[in-house]
Amino acid sequence: MKKKILGALLSVSLVASMLVGCGGSAPANDPAPAAQTEEKAEEPAAETAEVAEEPAASGELIKVGIINNDPNESGYRTANDKDLKATFCEANGYDASFAYSLKNDEQIAAAQKFVQDGVDYLLLSAADTAGWDSVLKDAQAEGIKVILFDRTIDADPSLYEASIVSDMNKEGDTAVSWLASQNLDEYNVIHIQGVMGSAAQQGRSGALDKKVEAEANWNIVTQQTAEWNAEKAEQIVTSVINAGDKFNVIYAENDDMAKGAVAALDKANISHGVGKDVIVMGFDCNKWALEELLAQNWNYDGQCNPFQSSYIDAIIKDLEAGKTPAEKTVIMDEKGFDAATITQEDVNNYGI
Repeated sequence: MKKKILGALLSVSLVASMLVGCGGSAPANDPAPAAQTEEKAEEPAAETAEVAEEPAASGELIKVGIINNDPNESGYRTANDKDLKATFCEANGYDASFAYSLKNDEQIAAAQKFVQDGVDYLLLSAADTAGWDSVLKDAQAEGIKVILFDRTIDADPSLYEASIVSDMNKEGDTAVSWLASQNLDEYNVIHIQGVMGSAAQQGRSGALDKKVEAEANWNIVTQQTAEWNAEKAEQIVTSVINAGDKFNVIYAENDDMAKGAVAALDKANISHGVGKDVIVMGFDCNKWALEELLAQNWNYDGQCNPFQSSYIDAIIKDLEAGKTPAEKTVIMDEKGFDAATITQEDVNNYGI
């Protein structure tokens, strides 16, 4: 399955065109991007690459197929993709191909193609938790090892070697616990959800849903998906404002959607942030979002750690050496940030 080292890095080619889709957001009217494949990983910039002294000891590149969400989905995803490309490059002994989509069926089709291409490893950040059993069984039958990153899936653990993931349920619980600690007389929440069915959406939504069900003074004013998109989030909040509905919390499941929500508040001259009319909550810890906390324009931001490639690389090295990974599931260390206590050092250290 492995191929000999090439004299020079092949240029990146796109098998399918990518439409703009946790940094930049797609225009509200754009469709979800079709699956996009890059045949080779780009040579990483010097400041981000941690280059091994020599390629794979066998003299062959390890062939890896990486399936991820659209890098333009958010600042989190942009950082995640950059981190993967910095590690899975020829200088570090890898022949990596990348496929991107926000649609589960397109990701599964990309996985099937990687299996047909005979990759050594399939790395997967699934758009949806369901539907993966068949293609993972096909991979296993071909001797292809599967490693999950960023997100869990609903599949038998025997179908993958390891998972390096965020605890999305914990992220939601931490955020909702923080919100409860604000001791409001009444919680009237605009809940802006991410892509439905994703592990991030399920974990962050689930914690809030449980709290609303349990507490009489917690109310959902509206609960809609903006699919991680700032413009769609702005439209949702604008509709609530125009309807005259009372609210005092924005619970947005990523920073871009929180940014869109705040844009709607600003246009309506509604104050937000510490000691203001509306509490604003986001997730992912983009540096610009943490700066909004530091300025006390937002109130809370939940961390979602995008830097997973070094963990995956270590697991692959163990597997190549015939070792079983020490842990089946590695949970990324994450926290939540409060505008009342965040520091510039936090912004510098944790902002992505």
